[in-house]
Amino acid sequence: MPEKDDAIATAVRRLLANFQSEDAQGEILGGADIEGVLVRGGLVQVSLAVARERAPALEQARRAVEAAIARLPGVTNATVVLTAHRAAPAATTAAPAGRPAAPRPPAPRPQPLPGVGQVIAVASGKGGVGKSTVSVNLAVALARSGLRVGLMDADIYGPSLPRMLGENRRPEVRGDRLIPVQAWGVSTMSMGFLVEEDSAVIWRGPMIMGAVQQFLGQVEWGTLDILVVDLPPGTGDIQLTLSQRVKVTGAVVVSTPQDIALIDARRAVKMFEKVEIPVLGVIENMSYFCCPNCGHRSEIFGHGGARAEAAKLGQAFLGEIPLLPEIRALSDAGTPVVAAAPESEAGRAFAAIAAGLAQRLVAGGKDPA
Repeated sequence: MPEKDDAIATAVRRLLANFQSEDAQGEILGGADIEGVLVRGGLVQVSLAVARERAPALEQARRAVEAAIARLPGVTNATVVLTAHRAAPAATTAAPAGRPAAPRPPAPRPQPLPGVGQVIAVASGKGGVGKSTVSVNLAVALARSGLRVGLMDADIYGPSLPRMLGENRRPEVRGDRLIPVQAWGVSTMSMGFLVEEDSAVIWRGPMIMGAVQQFLGQVEWGTLDILVVDLPPGTGDIQLTLSQRVKVTGAVVVSTPQDIALIDARRAVKMFEKVEIPVLGVIENMSYFCCPNCGHRSEIFGHGGARAEAAKLGQAFLGEIPLLPEIRALSDAGTPVVAAAPESEAGRAFAAIAAGLAQRLVAGGKDPA
């Protein structure tokens, strides 16, 4: 496979060079620097750096190059991303004396995702708080309630959804569209379906943003009531790309009760406020532990911290999820606890949070009570 991917990458670079010289004026992609060409099992990601002011004029050329790459032998899907860098202002661009400078064009507004009713981002300020486990079980619980649900794994560096869903097959490709993998009543897409489980995704920022854009624009999501997006930890490029490209209905922030996690959860809430994405509420994961033998309850990471933090930030508290061995065991086995053991304490906790979240969405993000 690596030799085949290397051959495709060579063909892609050759094609890009030809496109730069096909135009009589040398301006189809003239001046564009190839930041990266990455090929994984026929999936091609290309990042081209251009001056910011030239990016809009090159959009048609970008689509033409993307289509040409997709036609190359061995290519199953292609994405070309223009990464626009701000050029230093030149003296000749200054407005004449006494004349106001031309206003900058407004930044493009995020657009609704065709066919998708609501887009919900699940986030955390730090890793290790069980955010992906929450994303999977919320998506499956919403689907079990009768909604049409999609689940997009935006954690490109550490895609864990295939393992949690018990699926590792490659998605079908129809034309230039990826077909989501169906699992537990949910339409899903993850980089983990496209690369080997033990492969390290060593990509630069533009390539990561290209993958997110591909999942948003080139996946045949169909008609969905809700698309749940499992974001990576932190407040980086992927979060910004999502907020700029797609109209997100709201975000759910996951935290554990201890202070160090709550500090990062607070940063996540502030980030969503800055990018004008409403926060639907906060979930406390690993809220407490009950011994399966004696029933004794231990608050290993403290308890109630996320509820208190939500109140301090003026956000809704969506609920708490216990720390139970069955959640971990079933996740490792590829079976969401809300589907395998819906009447268990964990299953009921996830179902209650999903029901409350659905009510908030119907109420426009406000507390239905």
